[in-house]
Amino acid sequence: MSRQERVLGQILSGSADSNLAFRDLCNLLAALGFQSRVRGDHHIYFRPDIPEIINIQPRGSKAKPYQVKQVRGIIVRHRLAGSK
Repeated sequence: MSRQERVLGQILSGSADSNLAFRDLCNLLAALGFQSRVRGDHHIYFRPDIPEIINIQPRGSKAKPYQVKQVRGIIVRHRLAGSK
């Protein structure tokens, strides 16, 4: 199991919302085909085929729990998880 598959599993299960590394979340979004731009500490992810944008900021080295939940909603809503 790759690191991205493990991170995706954690996000989908909701088991790591408050303990997910910000770098892991960014790498997963890139692997799911999102493009990014950075303004200060705001990382903005978007895809042409998805109307929502994802705006995330780190809290130390971790991702903010409510933003992990928002990413989970987009992954589920747009069926980006593949067979999971």
